[in-house]
Amino acid sequence: MSSGGLIIVTILAISLLLFLVMKSKLQAFVALLISSLFIGIASGMELQEIISSIEEGMGGTLGFIAVVVGLGAMFGELLRVSGGAERLALTLVNKFGEGRVQWALGLTGFIVAIPIFLDVALVILVPIIYSLAQKTKKSLLYFGMPLLAGLAVTHSFVPPTPGPIAVASVLGADLGWVILFGVLAGLPAMIIAGPLFGRYIGRKIHIKVPDYILENEMGKKEYNEKELPSFLLVAVLILIPLFLIILNTVLGTVLPEGDSVREFFTFVGHPFVALTISTLLTFYFLGTKRGYTKEEVQKIATKSLEPAGIIILITGAGGVFKQTLINSGVGDVLGNMMANSSMPLILLAFLIATFVRVAQGSATVAMITAAGLIAPVLEVVDVSSAMLGLLVISIASGATVFSHVNDSGFWLVNRFFGLTEKETLQTWTVMETIIGFVGFAVVFSISLFIS
Repeated sequence: MSSGGLIIVTILAISLLLFLVMKSKLQAFVALLISSLFIGIASGMELQEIISSIEEGMGGTLGFIAVVVGLGAMFGELLRVSGGAERLALTLVNKFGEGRVQWALGLTGFIVAIPIFLDVALVILVPIIYSLAQKTKKSLLYFGMPLLAGLAVTHSFVPPTPGPIAVASVLGADLGWVILFGVLAGLPAMIIAGPLFGRYIGRKIHIKVPDYILENEMGKKEYNEKELPSFLLVAVLILIPLFLIILNTVLGTVLPEGDSVREFFTFVGHPFVALTISTLLTFYFLGTKRGYTKEEVQKIATKSLEPAGIIILITGAGGVFKQTLINSGVGDVLGNMMANSSMPLILLAFLIATFVRVAQGSATVAMITAAGLIAPVLEVVDVSSAMLGLLVISIASGATVFSHVNDSGFWLVNRFFGLTEKETLQTWTVMETIIGFVGFAVVFSISLFIS
């Protein structure tokens, strides 16, 4: 098939994907597979070659993502059950004081969302927001925006949350670079979209704690701090895998190959080992040592894999999508077009992710789809390991902007904050868009100094 024909096939496949994807993540999994089959058949691939591409794409992607997301989910669930998230929030709020409570909430969200899914973290922490709003008589948004910004930034930018892990897996990016650039881009995004925007919008729109929340007494949750794990323990458990992974990346650039120290930290700093260490320590310190039986810890770990399962399947389907693009020849066409184009690859990645995000809503699906389209280009265009990390955050930024009514997060915030659709667009949508554009501005600026 000609180059023009392959491009037309790709466009039609993306259109089919967006038509099939609605709100369900299961639908996204099926849609990615159907779109991959469509590309294979329409581009003239042999039927057996299409099947081989599915096996290669699914197996190659899940070999990494299943282990990392699975371990991260177990770690996060035990942190949730043990009260670790509440401990982080309460300690930071108390230490920062009432005058700087917004910064404490933003930092809390930033840390808590590293091991815990955004929606779960919001359910855990939102009673603290209700309590602060009732106590101070300030708008719920004054406290809610910083927390949401912290949660949203880490959810999109910092592994081991599933989105950036999935993109890194598809692109073959080093997680150390992804974490480093995710934090560098995420902190200013959190500050601008959280405390600063929260202070502004809290004065413009005054929102009280919803009556239906008060009636259900969700806003009156009390915490017995003596029963919660220590702040230091929770913080160390969360930071251990991030530290080991980043240390592995740094030592890999400064120490020569064959060095014994580099080899040791290459092993313990691999995401498999780093997350295994952290998860086992969590099982002991937040589980067994706090009175949970082995059976109870096992039950908690097993339950954590329920929401992780569909994320793993979607990512695997994204790997199939990528591999089909490569094997069908579309990757070569896209790569050659990109090589002859003046548009920076990092900008192209952001725009593709933004388009898919606006069209179908899910940030995770937008990330995986964009990664699948960019990955074949990397077969032709040579980029550095650091640039791959920047590409991951660029895609994550594009998949964050312009959240609206087709995004489940939009309705989650709408419900918990008692907002109208217009108010949700003025608050949550604007906040997400600020995060995406600030994140992209940071990584695009860094890319100007990296070949």
